[in-house]
Amino acid sequence: MKYITNWRCIGATGLALVAFMPAASADEIVKVAVVQRGAWDSAAPELGQQAGIFKKHGIVLELLYPQGSSDTEQRVLSGSVDVGVGVGIMATMRTYSRGAPLRIIGANRTGAANYWYVLKSSPILTLKDIAGKTIAYATNGSSSHYDAIDFTKQFGLKARLVSTGEAAATFQQLMSSNVDVGWAAPPFGVDEIEQGKIRVVAHANDVPALRGKTVNVMITNADTLQKRKDVLDRFVRAYRETVEWMYSDPASVKRYAELAGVSEGVAQRLRAEFFTRDMLSPDTIVGLKSIMKDAVTLRYLQTKLSRKQLGELIQIPPVVADRTGSIAPLVSP
Repeated sequence: MKYITNWRCIGATGLALVAFMPAASADEIVKVAVVQRGAWDSAAPELGQQAGIFKKHGIVLELLYPQGSSDTEQRVLSGSVDVGVGVGIMATMRTYSRGAPLRIIGANRTGAANYWYVLKSSPILTLKDIAGKTIAYATNGSSSHYDAIDFTKQFGLKARLVSTGEAAATFQQLMSSNVDVGWAAPPFGVDEIEQGKIRVVAHANDVPALRGKTVNVMITNADTLQKRKDVLDRFVRAYRETVEWMYSDPASVKRYAELAGVSEGVAQRLRAEFFTRDMLSPDTIVGLKSIMKDAVTLRYLQTKLSRKQLGELIQIPPVVADRTGSIAPLVSP
């Protein structure tokens, strides 16, 4: 009886200890590299984590912000992170075409957010007034360069394109009257728009060719996708839910303003004017044929990817499986 009593005591003590131990977490850690911190179009991981949306899907994010798209891509390839957000789609296609095991698991941004503006004192009031003027872009080969080319073609503008560097440098060039029309990408300049210091004359999304193409994507590597497919599927579901929340709940504007260090008015304007809901949909790669044509023209690709290659590269978890249960990538020509 003595031994039985002792074992009972030990058992009771063990149960008591278990009761006071913290419950083991079932959450999966997903390491995510985001190209740009503070931009509305790349804020979903951080905002969704703050709002508890990823937690609801059993995921905890470890977020880091590398030095640009190329660095993010390399971290994904090395396996040091699970997902890269905001990587250029043409760069991803180029790396894949060279044999790298990259996979696209979602779109990050479709359409262009660049815009062109003038000072409040400028005599330029309409697109017609730009004829014979100078229009800024960042550097040769940049997105702002190709956007400016398409912009002038679309509206038949006989204007001279001038490289002025990044958005802050461009603003100084405009202030010094070295260029007539400046370029910027939000959130840069939105404060000045709100204050009436500058006036927007056109958005890149005014050009159908720019509006109808996916620009940035979310990527992983093939090994991670194979080993953690269920986790990545949940990541994409949580990302979708976060984007919906960002466009439906006023609290998202407040949280973003705090994240980016901008006013709520600026945050609201970014959401309403520069990044419409459809631009951030992760579910569809839009304008795939045009993207590949551009990639060949710009020498990202030697030749267009085949249907088989695209099926391997683009593996977006579907919102609803089709009748066969297929998880075919969602793409739009």
